[in-house]
Amino acid sequence: MFSCVSADEVERSEAWACSCCQPQLQAAARRIGRDLSRRGFIAGASASLVSLGLVRPVGAQSSSSRPTPPLAFGNFLLFDGTSSVVRGGLRLLVERNRIKQIVSGDPAPPEGTQMIDCGGRVLMPGLIDAHWHTMFAALPIPVLISADVGYIFLAASAEAERTLMRGFTTIRDLGGPSFALKQAIDEGLVTGPRIYPSGAMITTTGGHGDMRPLSDLPRIPGGPLSHMEQTGSANIADNADEVRLRVREQLLQGASQIKLVGGGGVASPRTTLDMITFSEEELRAGVQAAADRNTYVAVHAYSPTAIRRAIAAGAQCIEHGHLMDEATASLMADKGTWLSTQPFIDDDDMPPLTGQSRINLLQVIAGTDDVYRLAKDRKIKTAFGTDLLFSNALTGRQGLLLTHLTRWYDNAEILTMATSGNAELLAMSGSRNPYPGKLGVIEEGALADLLVIDGNPIDDIELVADPDKNLMVIMKDGRLYKNTLPG
Repeated sequence: MFSCVSADEVERSEAWACSCCQPQLQAAARRIGRDLSRRGFIAGASASLVSLGLVRPVGAQSSSSRPTPPLAFGNFLLFDGTSSVVRGGLRLLVERNRIKQIVSGDPAPPEGTQMIDCGGRVLMPGLIDAHWHTMFAALPIPVLISADVGYIFLAASAEAERTLMRGFTTIRDLGGPSFALKQAIDEGLVTGPRIYPSGAMITTTGGHGDMRPLSDLPRIPGGPLSHMEQTGSANIADNADEVRLRVREQLLQGASQIKLVGGGGVASPRTTLDMITFSEEELRAGVQAAADRNTYVAVHAYSPTAIRRAIAAGAQCIEHGHLMDEATASLMADKGTWLSTQPFIDDDDMPPLTGQSRINLLQVIAGTDDVYRLAKDRKIKTAFGTDLLFSNALTGRQGLLLTHLTRWYDNAEILTMATSGNAELLAMSGSRNPYPGKLGVIEEGALADLLVIDGNPIDDIELVADPDKNLMVIMKDGRLYKNTLPG
């Protein structure tokens, strides 16, 4: 949730009123953007050379030079991502990055197979967070103000590793310059989850995500980009042609889906949650531009009006939706529109906010029960996301937010939502999918993203809130990143 105030407004507000867009942070973001442009060119050239077999990134090893021995998991109870119960008496074989075989009994594994005895624990798919901000999740404001840009990238990389160590093997990035970090993770240069990037969120002048200082006004349509836009955090578009251009720019950089801002946002003191940004024509232009590349648009929207306008324009996913009403919920169900929302239940789920931002937050918290109740009653396709920002204390609550869902769902439903359910949403990126293959399930042929948890989360969902203690094995793409099982 990005926001911005001018320097004058910052002086009149308390420290957290619009922390993500203080002039100092914008300066830091400009440095990130300049570095991204330079590094992106170098990384892109390097990737091209790698694809030709001329060079290999430092630290990256091909599967041929470092063959991964087959891994066989035994003595486990299986939650496969779709069932409401666990089952035992199985053996699972992983070869390279895929689940090769799931069989009953205790057959002899292939020669050279590494055996992993799970000790009767539960084996399940890796978790998926459908609303994350990779570059901004855990970087405190003082660090962003004072740190060297190299440190900022290293800090984001470290948080990506912590994300994976919490058991989230995949995230959908809903705004921010995450392309370079994604590339580094995919090439094995750093450790982190799979990233489905949106690139810059696209908004209107004065809309949620417009982080420009007032000194950048007036904006000239078709004029040069503001410093904010050059960072890749957000882009401004004020007519249908500009929306098409900005969407195509993100897709050119590798976006797997597009994020458009349809209304106001929580941490934006210059917006209210009931306001509208894009017209239906403008939204439709973005939806069509994404559809032309065989992917979809997710629209940030809280109010019924904003949600209904997005659906009328053809949007296939609504982000947040906490103020929706009965009629809007029925419309979403009828159209098969996805709802990607967050279980914000109290102040502990957000950094301190004041002024209009505080008013917006209280509206969201008050609407959380309604949005989940309506989603469940109407059988809306619902994804789990956290949208945690600017605090490593908050990002550590990523698994804890999953437990908030017990107010509306049973444990099996929660686990299904955060695995196979979220994977179904990710698959809507079609040919823009950066990771072809099945995620969120344990079945033959699926990508090997696996967790072994010390206990049964279908009986006790609180286990996911303490990953350091309870996650014994973390595997992503067939590679073990953690294994603390005895022996």
